[in-house]
Amino acid sequence: MIDLLLGAGPLAALFKVAVVLGVLMTVVGNMVLVERKVAGWMQDRVGPNRAGPWGLLQPLADGIKFIFKEEIVPQAANKAIYIMAPILALTAALTTFAVVPFSDRLVVLGREVAPIIADLDIGILWIFAVASLGVYGIVLAGWSSNSKYAMMGGLRSSAQMISYELSMSLSVVGILMVTGSLRLADIAGHQADTVWNIVAQPIGFLVFMTAAFAETNRLPFDLAEAEPELVAGYHTEYSSMKFLLFYMAEYAHIILASSLMVLLFCGGWHLPFVDGMLATTSPGFAGLIHLGIFCLKVSFFLFLYIWVRWTLPRFRYDQLMRLGWKVMLPLALLNVAWTAALILWGIA
Repeated sequence: MIDLLLGAGPLAALFKVAVVLGVLMTVVGNMVLVERKVAGWMQDRVGPNRAGPWGLLQPLADGIKFIFKEEIVPQAANKAIYIMAPILALTAALTTFAVVPFSDRLVVLGREVAPIIADLDIGILWIFAVASLGVYGIVLAGWSSNSKYAMMGGLRSSAQMISYELSMSLSVVGILMVTGSLRLADIAGHQADTVWNIVAQPIGFLVFMTAAFAETNRLPFDLAEAEPELVAGYHTEYSSMKFLLFYMAEYAHIILASSLMVLLFCGGWHLPFVDGMLATTSPGFAGLIHLGIFCLKVSFFLFLYIWVRWTLPRFRYDQLMRLGWKVMLPLALLNVAWTAALILWGIA
């Protein structure tokens, strides 16, 4: 049985999917608690502290609450699309993790296991293609609810995602030109041999990080959910588990964006001087250390998401679109041209 679970067959792939989904859903649930705790700390208040010791059972309490809440479907809604929209949003968010590597190698019960579900040669292209499908869930939710507030939120979100996806994709082109590969593991390995891309391409990193905030509809880019104007945006008419699916999709996208920033710009699971020390240790121990390094880096960017949310005010919609088309896009194109020039001159 162990050979089947840790081998290379379809059962092993299903086992990896189950493990990754289990860990991911656990992190998504606890991110809600962490966000509320950090928000309380930043605003000098207590935060959740009633459900369990130090409020650690708050995610479980929230999940039970959503399960037992009354489910309301608007009478004039297109019920089939209304139900399908949150499922599509969460599915697009979770599917992208199939090509995200978490370490260079892992040893489980004496067997070396690839720390990735599907090691595609076009990994980053797959992520951009599948993640962009999430906007369909948002637009369909806004339209099918038959609510003017939800419809306006869906339109805003679609325009915002289209604007910033272009800049996000172009900000990665420079890395692909230097690395010569679309595999995320190759990109992380290239940085271990040279220098982190956050140092080599700081403009690309700033563009990618800003676009990632906009893609996840987080402050200061949460115009699709602007409470003073749109009540709650595209999920105004959603309740119970359907609202929870949108909530989970948002945090899954945040974890994905943080993982990509680590892999593309911050060396992945590599740290200066640490790789040299791990070269003399066992592969199993080195793999665990690399996994821990990757998780610590991702945790930093997750904290950055929370920090920015409770620090910066929301943009106006015209400022949002102007930033995307008149600042981000030219900077992304400049980064591509500059990287091409460095390669031509033999510097990069």
